[in-house]
Amino acid sequence: MKSSNQAYIYALVAILLWSTVATAFKIALSHFSPLQLVFVAVSTSIVALGLVLLFMGKLALIKQQFLARPWFYLQTGLLNPFLYYLVLFKAYALLPAQQALSLNYTWAILLPLLSVPLLKQKLRKSDITAALIAYLGVFVIATNGHITDVAFDSRTGVILALTSTLLWSLYWIVNTKDKGDPVVSLLLSFIVGLPFITVTLLLTESMPVWDSKAFAAGVYVGLFEMGVTFVLWLIALKKADRTASMSTLVFITPVLSIGFIAWILQETITRSTFIGLGLILTALALQQLLPQLNRLRTKPAISPEL
Repeated sequence: MKSSNQAYIYALVAILLWSTVATAFKIALSHFSPLQLVFVAVSTSIVALGLVLLFMGKLALIKQQFLARPWFYLQTGLLNPFLYYLVLFKAYALLPAQQALSLNYTWAILLPLLSVPLLKQKLRKSDITAALIAYLGVFVIATNGHITDVAFDSRTGVILALTSTLLWSLYWIVNTKDKGDPVVSLLLSFIVGLPFITVTLLLTESMPVWDSKAFAAGVYVGLFEMGVTFVLWLIALKKADRTASMSTLVFITPVLSIGFIAWILQETITRSTFIGLGLILTALALQQLLPQLNRLRTKPAISPEL
């Protein structure tokens, strides 16, 4: 099988798994508090990523990369998994899965906006256009379609969902400075973040009580939101002929997620979710397509030789 075909298989498997995690969040949160779920999922992910690195023969890189940049991994560990997943799971606990999913997906719009002041990148017209359209979609979803009343089902849940996009964007901006193996870096972030999660859990709540269904959902989140799926996606990117062709496949994820939410959680998908998510996906598409169209317009025509 060609490497490019293998890339699509790995990418589609990763997308399918990512599409199920919003549903898994809600199932797990019916048994665990957000902080307890973070603890179970991150612990699972550490074991899974450790086994992946053992299989790849890269365990020695864990100590090497950490000793080279301990303060860097302190930053990433605090952002992800500690703060990001705690805030995200609290948002899912307060909002219908369809709303939390759609609002969280705007991180891809926020990332280039934050890159302007933090990475000194130029702000493109496509970024502004995408942001305006996407956050109109956010407003439609957050108000459940009652945009003239400005009535929120859960103002706190909406704020937390949007805060999660800020934390996730900051995590990726910090990661632009990382030159190490990406799987090792993710594992180190989780290893550094776990003590903060554990201490906070012991001080504010209690350790999760054993329940087979609850732990199965938590382990599923750890494997397929945080751990194994990330590795599959990296393999897909490495095998792909064009990275851009892989990134466009991500647009399938929220659509499939809504399907799983309706099917498994039995949530009635509201018209405002369809409209808002449609606006967000349109914004993401424009963010990628407009710069390419501008380059084609400005590309000088090649005159035929006389």
